[in-house]
Amino acid sequence: MKRSLTALLLSVFILPGLGHLYLGSKQKGIALVLAVNLLLLVALFFVMKLASPLIGAHLTATPLTADLIMDMIQPYSTWAKLLLAAFFALWGFSLVDLISILRRGDVAPLD
Repeated sequence: MKRSLTALLLSVFILPGLGHLYLGSKQKGIALVLAVNLLLLVALFFVMKLASPLIGAHLTATPLTADLIMDMIQPYSTWAKLLLAAFFALWGFSLVDLISILRRGDVAPLD
């Protein structure tokens, strides 16, 4: 019971896929961790894409207004929502799959 709770806490609070790795489901755990890292990398790309015009405006002493910031953010809002939805879907899949593994009892023995 303690091992399953640890796996669940790892996947819920630390990183989706870590609970799978902890229980010995290496292929699925690695795939989930890589997918989460890919989504985080894409999110970082969007943040940097949004921040670069703001930094440029600051360096050139262009006044930053709320309208200017909203105009810069607007083209990326749909992609940001899709990215957030994909992250939560992957997180949810990880938890549901981990719970199904725990219910089936497909846990690798401790070495």
